[in-house]
Amino acid sequence: MAVKIESKYGIIDLDNEVIATVVGVAATDNYGVIGMASKNQLKDGISELLKLDNYSRGVTIHQEGESIIVSVAIFVLYGTKISEICKNVQQQVKYDLETILGITADKVNVQVQGVRDSESLA
Repeated sequence: MAVKIESKYGIIDLDNEVIATVVGVAATDNYGVIGMASKNQLKDGISELLKLDNYSRGVTIHQEGESIIVSVAIFVLYGTKISEICKNVQQQVKYDLETILGITADKVNVQVQGVRDSESLA
């Protein structure tokens, strides 16, 4: 399912994968976010095996009529304030969607899948 934007020049179809990639980059750009959580283990396992960046991992896009709802699943760094990280992710995702793609997300849901310390990242 794609998001359709009508302009005076015609219709623009944005695939959910494009939107999910923009959302994933916006989410991982925030301090305290150490990675995206996987919703599809098989697909994301192959991407990790091939050393491909998969920013759309953990992102789902729902369109209900005219409203767009984005859900993001992340891992955060231990010792950081999780509520602030989630607020920052919400703001950054909404901002990037509006400035880069020209679409407005009505809701940005952030789900913290886990907390990791800096030593387990190495």
